[in-house]
Amino acid sequence: MSQSLNGLKVLDLSRILAGPLVGQILGDLGADVVKVERPGVGDDAREMGPPFFTETDGSKVAGFFLSCNRNKRSLAADLSNPSDLAMLRDLAREADVVIENFKVGTLARFGLDHATLAADNPDLVYCSITGFGQTGPYAAKPGYDGVFQAMSGLMSVSGHPDDHPCGSPMKVGVSMVDILTAYNGVIAILAALRHRDAGHGGQFIDLSLLDCGVASLSHFAQNYLITGEVPERRGNGGYGGIPSQAFACSDRMIFIVAGNNDQYRRLCDAIGHPELASDPRFSTGPRRIENRKLLIPLLDAVFKDRSAAEWVALIDAAGVPASVVNDVAQMFADPQVRERGLRTAADDGSMDLVANPLRLSATPVERYRRPPRLGEHTREVIADWLGSAPFHPEVGA
Repeated sequence: MSQSLNGLKVLDLSRILAGPLVGQILGDLGADVVKVERPGVGDDAREMGPPFFTETDGSKVAGFFLSCNRNKRSLAADLSNPSDLAMLRDLAREADVVIENFKVGTLARFGLDHATLAADNPDLVYCSITGFGQTGPYAAKPGYDGVFQAMSGLMSVSGHPDDHPCGSPMKVGVSMVDILTAYNGVIAILAALRHRDAGHGGQFIDLSLLDCGVASLSHFAQNYLITGEVPERRGNGGYGGIPSQAFACSDRMIFIVAGNNDQYRRLCDAIGHPELASDPRFSTGPRRIENRKLLIPLLDAVFKDRSAAEWVALIDAAGVPASVVNDVAQMFADPQVRERGLRTAADDGSMDLVANPLRLSATPVERYRRPPRLGEHTREVIADWLGSAPFHPEVGA
């Protein structure tokens, strides 16, 4: 099978989510990703449940771990064991990429820091993921996704406004900063590999969850920079065309975006209220934004009269973007999601996985090797990368 990153060797020293997701995406694209885990314990994410998946040998592993560790091989190594450290340095000498997310300075104590490894492998691309980055007054502090959703301002623009009965900042449900950091990590690694392959050697990537969280504010942050006005929370309403909003129907919610004047006019016709398009208070985008608090209650009253499916059918026919608000089960049952193959099976058929969303015409993502058991490939990796398989106390296969 031809894949984009065939032949690329990645040593993944990371745990939990952001770092492992970087490794998983590289593995999806064909890289040989070796996940290094503590003997007998493994990545903490293995126990971050419920829910848990029961393996054929009766062991249990958290769905959290399964979400970011497919297409990898697991090697067990103890950083307090000198022979294991020597083995890891040998593996790093053969690697194209190292990924780690220890606190700043931790791996220097073990000789697994960038400076030490790059001295033996100057073409190495070393991606270090930390909460706050390598510099600054908070560099040594630990942190998790929720902390960075709070600190980056992401929570401040999520949730209902203060004058709403439930108004307060709100965390995004999934670990969004971790996930965005992983995507940025993949981009940075591929850019560094391009630079290396042009003959300029490897480099160090300083990737911070805080930095990625701040960058994720995008136009919200940019709007502040040009106006000095702090963005307000709008609950289930957006900052794009008005309406860009969730509405409660007779049975469930829908979300509608009328992104321009023509879409707004067609929406008003579809819902049987053309007068809302001709009303001078709502006839242009700026006027709708200015009078948002007048328009949204009028639309709220309209949508309560029919089911979500009825409204979406009418609005779809008018060519205006709209969707029912799905839960996860409803999402996987949606015919478009099914057609796109976003639910897929591990190569051994043991479990279903969420498919990689990348669709590459010449090098498609087709391999879904199940997430590894702890230490399952220790001897195999040593043989493949180093040409020998000495005794190791945690060999699992």
